[in-house]
Amino acid sequence: MKKATKKTKKQKKGKRVIVATLSGVLFGFVCCWFASSSPDLTWPVAIQIITSRTLIGFAIGISCLTMGGWAIHGLIMGLIFSIPLAFSGLMAPENPEWSKAGMLIATVVMGMIYGFLIELITSLLFKAKSQG
Repeated sequence: MKKATKKTKKQKKGKRVIVATLSGVLFGFVCCWFASSSPDLTWPVAIQIITSRTLIGFAIGISCLTMGGWAIHGLIMGLIFSIPLAFSGLMAPENPEWSKAGMLIATVVMGMIYGFLIELITSLLFKAKSQG
């Protein structure tokens, strides 16, 4: 008897969700580390940052949308799922280093970069391409 060596579609999707979500957690901590350079970072904000970046990874993992390749997919998913975090940044106290509009733009741009990197790690390094 031959052993079945091909992975089923369900196994591939599971691998993609796990890798993308764990990459999101990783980038959540990276983003939190960058944000912790400010002394105003409270634990609810840190949790919100980590959760937001983890959500980007999870959304990339479960998405079956085809958007012209993995790079565009990561950028768009990062954009979409960074918008709530960006708007919550508007409620932050005034900071002489960052304006509120600058914080909003930086949060969205960094979300797009994290989405791109999550998709890069998931699709190219771990070869868990989207099934869409």
